[in-house]
Amino acid sequence: MRIHADRLTRDFGSLRAVNEVSISVGEGEIMGLLGANGAGKSTLIRMLCGIIRLSGGTAEVAGFRLADQGRKIRQHIGYMGQNSTLFEDLTVRENIEFYGAVYNMSRKEILDRSEELIRELQIGRYTDQLIRTLPSGWRQMLAFSTAMLHRPKIVFLDEPTSGLDALSRRELWNLVSLAAGDGTTIMVSTHYLDEAFYCDRLVILENGCVKAEGRPNDLKAAGGSDGLIHFFIEDSK
Repeated sequence: MRIHADRLTRDFGSLRAVNEVSISVGEGEIMGLLGANGAGKSTLIRMLCGIIRLSGGTAEVAGFRLADQGRKIRQHIGYMGQNSTLFEDLTVRENIEFYGAVYNMSRKEILDRSEELIRELQIGRYTDQLIRTLPSGWRQMLAFSTAMLHRPKIVFLDEPTSGLDALSRRELWNLVSLAAGDGTTIMVSTHYLDEAFYCDRLVILENGCVKAEGRPNDLKAAGGSDGLIHFFIEDSK
């Protein structure tokens, strides 16, 4: 397993944001985290990235222990959030080169990967434009590509399509699916129910706890006539 977590817990004072979550994700698998705002999705992702310390539980990410091998984990993962991780006052090419340096890539590797990404995204005419001049959809696709720049084993995506139009969301998911097809493990959080069906498996979180887990169509069937929304409305009935 690329990600294996056992009873992960995170407390912020008296608030338990993640409550004994156990999860496993394999090579090339797209695992979706689904839940309302405040369900614990972002906290869980940041814990697995080694950004937030654990209050309890254990985990291995990319074959390394989260508790004491966080530096090694970060060499093998990529991260992208809903707010662009790109520098708006740098050009497209400058952003790619900056992240290549962050990932300790050689100059040749950076140049080769830059040309590869520019060709794959078909953004040759934008390479010398400032990021802030690009449409939001292009910015997010480029942000995903820079997260993939060093060919990580695992990429964490925290609501990457938030605020994008339907076409831009679909195009970004096409990139995600291609990456998974090449063996990259993807963990992605979203609150869009339609995006759940791009995933191989889902974990539905509520108040920091796992409320349901399984394949999208199985969970849809379990929800009856309400489908996936069943898991979000049943407590209010």
